[in-house]
Formats: sequence, structure tokens, C-alpha cells
Amino acid sequence: MSLFKSASVVSGLTLLSRITGLVRELLIAATFGASAMTDAFNVAFRIPNLFRRFFGEGAFSQAFVPVLAASKAQQGDVATKVLIDRVATVLAWALLCLSVLGVLGAGGMVWAMASGMQQDPHGYDVAVRLTRWMFPYIAFMSLVALGAGVLNTYKRFAVPAATPVLLNICMIFAAWLGAPWFKTLGLEPIYALAGGVLLGGVLQLSVQWLALKRLGLNPRLAWRWSALKQAWADSGTQNILILMGPALLGVGVAHLSMLINTQIASYLAPGSVSWITYADRLMEFPTAMLGVAMGVVLMPQLAMARASGDTARYSAMLDWGLRLVVLLAVPCALALLLFPKPLVAVLYHYGAMTDFDVQQVTRALMGWGVGLVGIVAIKVLAPGYFASQDTKTPVKVAVVVLVLTQLLNVALVPVFAHAALTLSIGIGAMVNALWLLLGLLKRGSYKPEPGWGLFVLQVLAACVLLALFLVWANSHFAWTALRSESLKRIGLLSSILLASGLIYFFALWAAGMKLRQFLRR
Repeated sequence: MSLFKSASVVSGLTLLSRITGLVRELLIAATFGASAMTDAFNVAFRIPNLFRRFFGEGAFSQAFVPVLAASKAQQGDVATKVLIDRVATVLAWALLCLSVLGVLGAGGMVWAMASGMQQDPHGYDVAVRLTRWMFPYIAFMSLVALGAGVLNTYKRFAVPAATPVLLNICMIFAAWLGAPWFKTLGLEPIYALAGGVLLGGVLQLSVQWLALKRLGLNPRLAWRWSALKQAWADSGTQNILILMGPALLGVGVAHLSMLINTQIASYLAPGSVSWITYADRLMEFPTAMLGVAMGVVLMPQLAMARASGDTARYSAMLDWGLRLVVLLAVPCALALLLFPKPLVAVLYHYGAMTDFDVQQVTRALMGWGVGLVGIVAIKVLAPGYFASQDTKTPVKVAVVVLVLTQLLNVALVPVFAHAALTLSIGIGAMVNALWLLLGLLKRGSYKPEPGWGLFVLQVLAACVLLALFLVWANSHFAWTALRSESLKRIGLLSSILLASGLIYFFALWAAGMKLRQFLRR
């Protein structure tokens, strides 16, 4: 299967995941609005997700997938299966201990994440209880990340890309049916979402385990102390742990930035955490479809190219990925910058969501638009380092970008309030991506193929036409006034997005771009 077809499979299933995720957020927004309760849930949900980045698809995957791919390429399937068993055993023990500590230390973590919530004692207490209920979610999702790394290395991309849909479905039913039921029982309705999160984690892990079992790759977890010591001493496990050191620091830096931003938001106007969260969900739509899809496909392939010494293929895959970033991420960034209000209004402007909430989410979304190209490009550039088992360089870059981001917060928050928090991260992402690109060019790992100048001009010409159309569509219709005509508003948005795609790709074709070159990679 070509890289494009593999990325298309992941992107298509990720699209389904993001659609169900938007339905989930729409229901949560319509049911709970932007309130102290949604702030409590969003803070509590971020805590296990933060640790998941350490033990799941963040630091762990960055270290695990290159080592796994190298083992498969150099030592064969039998040795690779032993490596999977031993790594899974060490991870399971670590997750068990972490889950117990997380439940016991929930209060301290909520305070560290959003101490400003203490302004509303009830909301703060709810956040602590939700954290205790949802913290074991990290264990399910970290094991899901291990399974996804194995399946992606063996070019089974569909199941890992599809399983997030299960979490969204569980949370949809929790908001739709669980919240009213909890209310009739005299319980806080927001607690129903915690049940949906846990059930989603169980279902995702179950589906991945079955997929691994069909390949004969499901990990055998050893719970004897002697087996743990043997797994810990394994050279492959030690190599992963060594690589995880810098990767943990890198993820820690990224989440330290998120922690600081959440703290700042908790001291701003009530609802600020939720406004940013709703904007995040919309930003993740193009980021996941483009960046995550390409990163998932490229990481194991780049690692195997490095392990086999095929530097030409390694460079060519990076070149293809970066061209695809420019081709698809630039028009998406334009949409977030020039067409944000219609996106927010159509997706969130229901039930308890007010016109004011729409305006505040729109401001936060525009900040993400500034950095979208950088955010997506990092998903292609960082695997270029991880595939070479270099986890240190991206960390050094991330530390500098963290300092830059917080300096921008100091300057911008007094002016733009919560919107400054997304804007500063967006600017930092652009700096991060440029730095990583220059590093790959300097070391000679990436050598751009001919034709970049013409390619960029073709994309820019098409984007000018697209921008003119989006500016007109943004101002021509009263998007919030159409709240009572939801079907009409949805139809308008769908038509405009379809027309935008046609305008963009027709302009590329008219400019002479041969899009089939991306299909053949």
C-alpha cells in the first residue's frame, strides 16, 4: 500500500473520529454550556490525558515505535514478539502504580492544573471527584497506544485510527442519556461524562487486543516479580527507557505550557477554560486528519528506512510529507483565520451556548489558525528525528519554544485575554517547525527534491482565490442570527466548504499542479 493510501485510510477514519468528537462536544456544549461544571470536567479530563502523553502516544510511542521497527527490520518477528511482551509487562506495572497514586493525589493535581477554580468551591470539588473517577483511563489508553504502535509498524493502520470513535460514542450517550438520568437520581449530571470516558477506554483496549490477537502479537503480561526484572533488564526495554528520557522531558515541556495556560485561563473570565477547549476541538479536526495521519504512517516507515540504511527513501518520504502539509494545511489555516465564526456557530451554537460564547470561541480559534501549519508540520518533522532515535534535539527546541510562548503570554494576555493563549502557542509552533526543518537540512538528513519554488507559488495563487471567497462567505450571512434555522445554517456551511474545496483544487489544476504525484508516493 502506498504512503498516500495508508495516510488516506488513517485520515478517513480520523475524520470519522473527529466528526463523532464534534457531535460529542456539541452535545456537551448544548447540555452544559460554558460553565463551572464544564470547566471542572475539562480540567479533570486533561489530567489523565496529560499523563497519557507520557505513558501513551507521546514519549512512550516516540521511543517504542523506532525500536520496534528496527527490531522487525533487523531481527525478525520472533524477537520482536519477545520485545513486545517485555515492554508491555514493564508498562503495565508502571500504569498500575501510577493509577493508584493518581486517585490518591487527585486534589493536588487539580490544584496544580487550575488553582483558580477555587473561586467556585463546588466546581473545584467536582473537578477533584471527576479526576479520581477518570484517572484510571490513563492505563487503558497507554496500553491502547502500545497496541497502536505494534499495529502501525505491521502496516495495520485501520484499527488504531478507528478506535477513538468508541470513546466519542460512549461520551455522546453519556451526555444524551446519562446526564438526564443522573439528574433524576439527584446526582450532578456532569458525573455521567466520567462514566462515558471509562467505558470508552475499556472498549478501545478490547478492540485493539482482538486485532493484535488475530496477528498473534497480543502482549503476554507477566505479573511475577522475577518476570518483571527479566523484562526490565531486556536490552530493547532499556533502549526504549533511554530514549524515553529526553522524550519525557519534551512531552513534559509541552504539557508544562498547557498547565501554565490552563492556570492563566482559570483566573480569567468564567468559561475561559471551556472556550479554549471548544476551540481546541475544532483545531484538532485538521491537525488530526493531516498531521496525525501522516505522522502515524511515516514514523515506522522512516524508522525502517533508517535501520536499513536507505537514506534516499528516508529523505523522499520527508519531502512528500512536507509537500502534503503545504498543500492541505495552508488552506485549512486560512479557514480558521477568515471563516471561524461560521464554523463555531454551526457546530456549537445550540442550547446553553450563547452568542457571546460563540464570539469568545471564535477568538480562540483564530489564534490556532496562526500556527496550524506549524502544528501539522511538526507531526512530519519530529518523526524525522525520532526515526533516527534522536529524541534530544526536539526537546531542546521545545524548551526554547516554551520560554518564547510564555513571554508572548505575558505580552498578549492583557490585550487578548483567553485568545492570547492559543495565539502564543500558534506562534511557538511555527518557530518550532522552522527550527526542526533547518536542523534536518543542516545535518543532511533531508534534501528537498526539485520543484519546490513552483509548487509554493501554485499553492499561494490558489489560496488567494480561496481567501477572497471565505471573506465574502464569512460576512455575507448572519451566522448567529440563523440559530433557529439550524438545518439551513448547516446546509449553508456544507455548501460553502464544498465550494471552497472545488475553488482551491480547480485553481491548483489551472496553475498546472499535477496532484497525481502525491498518489504515487
